[in-house]
Amino acid sequence: MRRTLFGLAVVLALAAPAVYAHHSFSADYHEDQRVSIEGAVEEFLYHNPHALLKVRVVQDGQPVSYTAEWAGAGRLERQGITPQTLRAGDVVRISGSPGRNERGRRIHLKSIQRPADGWEWSGRRR
Repeated sequence: MRRTLFGLAVVLALAAPAVYAHHSFSADYHEDQRVSIEGAVEEFLYHNPHALLKVRVVQDGQPVSYTAEWAGAGRLERQGITPQTLRAGDVVRISGSPGRNERGRRIHLKSIQRPADGWEWSGRRR
């Protein structure tokens, strides 16, 4: 009995950080809404728990930066996306859910296109 309880305690202790780290996107984004932006990639941060894509967009004649939150590096890699897939200067179109804080200029990325060569991603598994 003590061995079983100890085993259960170990499993719960190991699982707790993963459960805590995973959050609901609806806490940070309006998941029921969609926005689209087009601009030049400034930086592609390919890491976990979520990759980030920083994009420079011109709004009202002024350049502004948006951050698109994407899937984690492991999921992206399984779908053929590597740290070299997107480079600074690439012009991209992003569609996703807008951040709850408008001033933060954040988007939960749902799809992305690179018009120059027709490359696109929409979250579908291969």
